[in-house]
Amino acid sequence: GRDAGARVARRIVALGAAPVRVDGGMAHVGASVGVVTSEGETNVEVLIHRADVAMYAAKANGKGRVHIFETGQLHSDMARASFERQLAAAASNGQLVVHYQPVVSLPGLRCTAVEALVRWQHPQRGLLYPADFIQIAERTGAIRSIGAHVLRRACADAASWRNDHPSAPLAIHVNISALQLDDEHFTDFVLNCLRDFALPANQLVLEVTGTVVTSSPAAIAQLNVLFAQGIVIAIDDFGTGYSALTTLRSLPVQIVKIDRSFVAGCADNAEDLAVIEAVVTMATKLGLQTIAEGVETLDQQELLEKIGVDGVQGYLYLRPTTAENLSTWLSGHHAGLTTIETATAVVTPFRKRPSA
Repeated sequence: GRDAGARVARRIVALGAAPVRVDGGMAHVGASVGVVTSEGETNVEVLIHRADVAMYAAKANGKGRVHIFETGQLHSDMARASFERQLAAAASNGQLVVHYQPVVSLPGLRCTAVEALVRWQHPQRGLLYPADFIQIAERTGAIRSIGAHVLRRACADAASWRNDHPSAPLAIHVNISALQLDDEHFTDFVLNCLRDFALPANQLVLEVTGTVVTSSPAAIAQLNVLFAQGIVIAIDDFGTGYSALTTLRSLPVQIVKIDRSFVAGCADNAEDLAVIEAVVTMATKLGLQTIAEGVETLDQQELLEKIGVDGVQGYLYLRPTTAENLSTWLSGHHAGLTTIETATAVVTPFRKRPSA
């Protein structure tokens, strides 16, 4: 019966979790198992489908688990499993869209960089934003194919903008997950992207969150290798989540991105303003750049400039848009036709973190 099946499944999970030695190193392989019993149902395809539903439920509960199928969960779990399968195939099905938002300097308001932001053109639900699917992609592993697609697309578009605007090279910011960094081939993939599009290493900025610190040592090692190749590392959403100071000590960070939650209240809330001032003071002493996200008003911009923030991005300058629209915006920006003042200087490379 189901109890016997569950016992066998738990043994499979336990055996699969045991580390194995591969090429001199230790590898860890996990298993998620869905269990279903016939209970009068004799259609093999139906049983396999229900086991599949139970397996996705096991993954959803944290992986490395056993889940026994219950009839009552069928509808919701089938919908979730279907969504996850669609997400896993989104990159290969050409459904991912990359939008871009400029980063402009303070003072001067010249465009120094562009951040790549992924969208999913879902066949039924329409255009979905990262909040709708990125956490699920992290949990299921689909973030690997999504991240690879975004990185390559961003490098290709950056090369196109370089050709259209050769006098003002732009850095391209791409968000990277801890799961991508766990892939031993990730560094080679990044370097191949740079080579394929003749993109200088210091014009690629990989944005990571503090959760990388709690990831595997291999992930941190890969970041150090990428940093050694000249690629710029930025810490995203600074001030939220995992211990920020620990992050700065553990990773080769060169840019600190101040989370939009502090920027939103900085003009009215003394505590938010104090946090930003403290971050900028600390970053300056460490030789790091600061970028504030989510800037929507001139009051916010003026305060951030007074504090000494190096760069800003947000709706005040441009909402995330397509590569084509961004190229048009850049043409107007460089010609002084946008609301931002004319860019008069070539972008300087990002400062390296002092070795001492």
